Amino acid sequence: RPNADPKEVDEATKLVEHRQKNLGEPSEMALLSRLHWWTVEYGLIGTLENPKIYGAGLLSSIGESVSCLEPAVKKIPYSIDAQTHAFDITTKQPQLFVCRDFQHLRGVLEEFANMMAFKVGGVEGINKAIECQNVATCEYSSGLQVGGVFTEVITDENNSPSYLRTSGKTALAFRDKELERHGIDYHKDGFCSPVGKWKQTTTSPELLTDDQLHALGIVEGRKAKIEFVSGVVVSGKVDKILRRDGKLLLITFSNCTAKFGDRTLFRPDWGMYDMAVGDQISSVFNGAADKDAYNQVALVPKERTIKVPLDAKRKRLENLYQQVRKIRESKTGYERLGEIWETQQAEHPEDWLLSMEIFEIVDTTSQQPELKARVEKFLNQKKAKTKDLATLIG
Repeated sequence: RPNADPKEVDEATKLVEHRQKNLGEPSEMALLSRLHWWTVEYGLIGTLENPKIYGAGLLSSIGESVSCLEPAVKKIPYSIDAQTHAFDITTKQPQLFVCRDFQHLRGVLEEFANMMAFKVGGVEGINKAIECQNVATCEYSSGLQVGGVFTEVITDENNSPSYLRTSGKTALAFRDKELERHGIDYHKDGFCSPVGKWKQTTTSPELLTDDQLHALGIVEGRKAKIEFVSGVVVSGKVDKILRRDGKLLLITFSNCTAKFGDRTLFRPDWGMYDMAVGDQISSVFNGAADKDAYNQVALVPKERTIKVPLDAKRKRLENLYQQVRKIRESKTGYERLGEIWETQQAEHPEDWLLSMEIFEIVDTTSQQPELKARVEKFLNQKKAKTKDLATLIG
């Protein structure tokens, strides 16, 4: 504010800096943004001794594309550990990561993907859903998808999820489509259910056939009791059994009680109890499975990427670049380089990069020494006029 006490400003600044450095455990999105920063934006490729630039952030800045290659900037072999390095967009980066090639880059990203909640599921994934405090989806191994704000997970002695709970609007889906009568209006107060295998059988519960359920005493219209290996016990009258694609998804009970040791997890006076079926949580991901049914609207930016139209002059310059590239790759047509350079000088005197391309070709192939001398003179003049170009042209 105007006329603020310098001491207050100093204290406020220190407080902001402290909070920026102590933001707690970074989310998956934050870790992914770091990998993006150290690759797509500020990535180097090749060897530690002679890296090349491919990051868009570096390529877009002449000054930083020069300074980043200096010894003062530490070069680190790219690995999954890059996710532990935060970044500051307001200053030059003290270190950069170098990947050997793009296959190496892809391998690290796949390694990270295999650690994400949507791949690993389990208690780790559920805890991430709880930490985010936003709508997330836990998918059972049966394919049943439970979407809502997760608030609790009970684990067994092996730290595997035994029971999960949401609060507020929750929806159940299968293959990203909401199940009929299991939307946010029906489950407006949340959802809770066990996870895991049953004591009565070694078969994964979602794979049990109707005959196997009958043998276990689980029949619509009759009372049943299901004991989970984790210790959770569910008992009540079976009202409905729901399957999809041959897999058991839900068993709906009336007059139901669910307990875990001395703790009551569900009471008969709470209403109908929809028990999810699946011996594990195979995936956890952000948002609802059926976003339209959940009324979770994806925000689409009004602004679109601005595409600068190419004028005739720019198109002619790009055509010159294409011709030089064709000569370089085919290793033929060197005699045309002089004509191309003269055209560039006449129509695009401000451009220097094409001259660099031509100089490299005639220098490495020992072609047209007179042309080489003229191009070199032009580049030296450019270097003398512009400090940043002095390093880039070399």
